[in-house]
Amino acid sequence: MNILDQLAEHARQRVAAAKAVKPLSEIEREALALPKGDFPFERALSGENLAFICECKKASPSRGLIAPDFPYLAIARDYEAAGAEAISVLTEPKWFLGSDDYLREIAKNASVPCLRKDFTVDEYMLYRAKRLGASAALLICAILDEARLRDYIQICDGLGLSALVETHDAAEVGMALRAGARIVGVNNRNLKDFTVDTGNSRRLRTLIPRDVLFVSESGVRDASDVQAARWMGADAVLVGEALMRATDVRAKLAELRGNT
Repeated sequence: MNILDQLAEHARQRVAAAKAVKPLSEIEREALALPKGDFPFERALSGENLAFICECKKASPSRGLIAPDFPYLAIARDYEAAGAEAISVLTEPKWFLGSDDYLREIAKNASVPCLRKDFTVDEYMLYRAKRLGASAALLICAILDEARLRDYIQICDGLGLSALVETHDAAEVGMALRAGARIVGVNNRNLKDFTVDTGNSRRLRTLIPRDVLFVSESGVRDASDVQAARWMGADAVLVGEALMRATDVRAKLAELRGNT
């Protein structure tokens, strides 16, 4: 199996273990009892200026340990202070060393919406995202079929969660749009072999209608990458490693925005 297959399989194992502790019916009931909200993640990405989704990520399969010291709440505060429109929090525990606790605490303390970034393979994970305080959940076309993707978007709608639907090629963009995605992300990183091609967003941009929010994900390293995203008409960029490796997060985000 490639890395993405392994991530998806491990997610299925995690869900099975979670269901043994708390059944689907119970977490669904808990999630639906929470206020639905007004989709703050989508609103945050809908402004006139390019929005920044800044990522809290301790490690990755391609880069290994990125942040040995991981003061995630301080990182999130720095993102907010620097003007991030949203925060992405990795909760995948094996390869990314993420945790549900990171999301719960960041969402509780942040004033900007949070995305649960994980490998969603079961509706259980969407109800869990809502219970953790997320405003959005990641849905990856490469590990879902179209019918399941459509079902998951509808579940998100019922919970007041935004669905960031991640694509990698033209076929997946078509799948996302047919399933009703309102936010389509193009990942410049191939999750099967983890190579990065920032031209992927540019090539697929023309396939995404202007009334659908468009996010360019991965590979944003400097202000020129951000400017390229602006030129192609992106509504948002998702930035992870460049910020996580920066000695001064606020200065780095200002640099990316072009404020230096």
